Amino acid sequence: MTAPRIHARPKRRSLRWGVVLGVLVLVGTCGAVVTARSIYDRHGRTPVEVLDYLERRLEGHNKLEWAAAPALNLLRDSLDAPRLAERARRFSIPPPPRRRGMEAVLAPAPMPSRGTVWRVGPGEALRRISDVAQRARDGDVVEIVAGDYHGDVAVWTQKRLTIRGVGGAARLFADGRNAEGKAIWVIRHGDFDISNVDFIGTRVSDGNGAGIRFEGGNLLLRYCLFWGNQMGLLTSGSGRDLNTTLRIESSEFAYSEVKGRWGHNLYVGSIGILTVTGSYFHHAGAGHLLKSRARVNDITYNRFTDESGGRASYELNFPNGGDVRLVGNIVQQQRGTENGKMISFGEEGYNWSRNTLQMASNTFVNDHSHGGSFVYVAPGADGVLSANNLRAGKGKDNIVDPLTVFNDHRSTWADFRHAARHDYSLRDPAPDLLYQSLTGPAGVELVPVARYSHPMVVEQLQAPPKYVGADPTGR
Repeated sequence: MTAPRIHARPKRRSLRWGVVLGVLVLVGTCGAVVTARSIYDRHGRTPVEVLDYLERRLEGHNKLEWAAAPALNLLRDSLDAPRLAERARRFSIPPPPRRRGMEAVLAPAPMPSRGTVWRVGPGEALRRISDVAQRARDGDVVEIVAGDYHGDVAVWTQKRLTIRGVGGAARLFADGRNAEGKAIWVIRHGDFDISNVDFIGTRVSDGNGAGIRFEGGNLLLRYCLFWGNQMGLLTSGSGRDLNTTLRIESSEFAYSEVKGRWGHNLYVGSIGILTVTGSYFHHAGAGHLLKSRARVNDITYNRFTDESGGRASYELNFPNGGDVRLVGNIVQQQRGTENGKMISFGEEGYNWSRNTLQMASNTFVNDHSHGGSFVYVAPGADGVLSANNLRAGKGKDNIVDPLTVFNDHRSTWADFRHAARHDYSLRDPAPDLLYQSLTGPAGVELVPVARYSHPMVVEQLQAPPKYVGADPTGR
């Protein structure tokens, strides 16, 4: 008598379910890949972002997740797209650079004909900056003797004031202190001219600890350093303030970080005008090198390079649009970024009556090996103009609005003098990289009249531009 084949049916059933599961995995994965591909086409995401998206879609479907894991892991290895846990390395903030001496700060200005000159520092009658902040009156000048100042925080409420480091940079370390739970300095509703001052290491409980909290008025900032704060400089975020202007010249912003979220090197709210020239932005911790909601943004002859060890998201972010002019800037995205967009415009909705993006004679370098977006513009902008720019690396622009492109060019790292050291000046420029004049109303204001020279020098051009990109002289 033959024994019954008890296990035959369960084996066939197991095989059938395996086939069904395999088909479901294949269909689901293919569907997710198609969806992810459409996301890439529309928004220029990198492979890291696409694979992160696929894994999020599979979360909660344990069998599908288990079955798809080998293929996704293989894709990550082949595309050099590590998981989030592997990318979540500690953001290292090095010590600030050596304090600048007299040769590297703004030269002393003439003494004012009116007003009092207050001098503060070791060996002076006033040794603490906070004491001067309470005594100075409108129209006075505050001179801070070069040196290190620890935990000396202040609120400035004058209507007109000049504050400058003398004999070199005045270096301010937060050392756990802050003014009003906000910053090393709070600047409030006046006309301020600040130069030769460094702001280092601010931390506050809400994560918005800044070197300077600027709460309205007009601020001119020159030859200053913001290093290792949660936010470098942060403006007030309470509604629109079209009478407020911020002008930054020849200053450095670096290593801003907030644990568990974004630390921006410069975060500007809905003010009237932001002007930035001759400045150096680098190494942000998951935030942006520059983020601005201002109505008018004039960004000329700067270096925005996140560099090795940086974790910046966008290099330049204008989430509510406005009028933006980018001329003569060097913009670089490092390969470890978690966001493939270098420049983003309008992704949070357009809040201004006019929203235009004009880009001319910039050098855009994308070091990510699998692309992303050089420029992303959300639908609804009034116009985008891109002229005489130089792009290096993989990636594309994601712009669906009225777009005018004039004499933009692609290049390789071999075209630069020393790209590995972030020297993006041209080496033996090819004839096809020649500059061409743009006609029409926008042509004049988009012609570069200077070039950025590292560190933080704006060199005036002695002749018309010859080449495209941020190195119009080709030397």
